[in-house]
Amino acid sequence: MFAVVRVRGNVKVTRKIKETLSMLRLKRINHCVLIENNPSMAGMLQKAKDFITWGEIKKEIQEKLEKKRKEKDSKIFRLSPPSGGYKSTKIQFPKGDLGFRGEKINELLEKMI
Repeated sequence: MFAVVRVRGNVKVTRKIKETLSMLRLKRINHCVLIENNPSMAGMLQKAKDFITWGEIKKEIQEKLEKKRKEKDSKIFRLSPPSGGYKSTKIQFPKGDLGFRGEKINELLEKMI
């Protein structure tokens, strides 16, 4: 299972990427969703890689997210900005915060919970 977090806003976003972010249910910065790892989702993640970050989530982090969520029927987690801030919202991981980060997503989510 992947955790996907929106890092950048709506400025200079093409229509196709806006639609992809909408299908992923990522409407605002610092919103997080959990998705299954399958080929169709992988294509959507690659298309929106300049506006999101994602990686494999651990069970204990997923449980912390479930406890934090206010609206129980919602599939979106509203998180605060990471303590210490983002490195860069314009550069790909590991120098910045965009794109696939693997297990390191858990460290980012810990800062945001």
